[in-house]
Amino acid sequence: MRYFKRLILVLLTMIMTVSTAFASDTAVIEIVTLKLNEGVSYTEFAAIDKAVEDQHVAKQPGFISRESAAGENGEWLVIVHWQSTEEADASMASFMSAPAAQQFVDNIDGSTMVMKRYSTMFK
Repeated sequence: MRYFKRLILVLLTMIMTVSTAFASDTAVIEIVTLKLNEGVSYTEFAAIDKAVEDQHVAKQPGFISRESAAGENGEWLVIVHWQSTEEADASMASFMSAPAAQQFVDNIDGSTMVMKRYSTMFK
């Protein structure tokens, strides 16, 4: 529960900081890195990650695409493309209340999660 509360605080802080950096009509690439909890296998988490994509993220307005990859030592990478910052913000705001997100959050070390957003406005 402690990690869950910390994760919410970190995510809300990142949303507030990042959302002011981009124009409202700019497409966004969201990069998330995190580490899995001790004992969680990549295979086990891949199914959880896919469920959160299929059941929540891909259904959000402005969603373009999402991909995930395993790294070394429990590291995990998620890349999400959004049509706008506002739609990315709305998805993140709804994430913690999504039923599929609970299992995702329960299997990661929330203190290691880092989210960054990049603008495609310079194409």
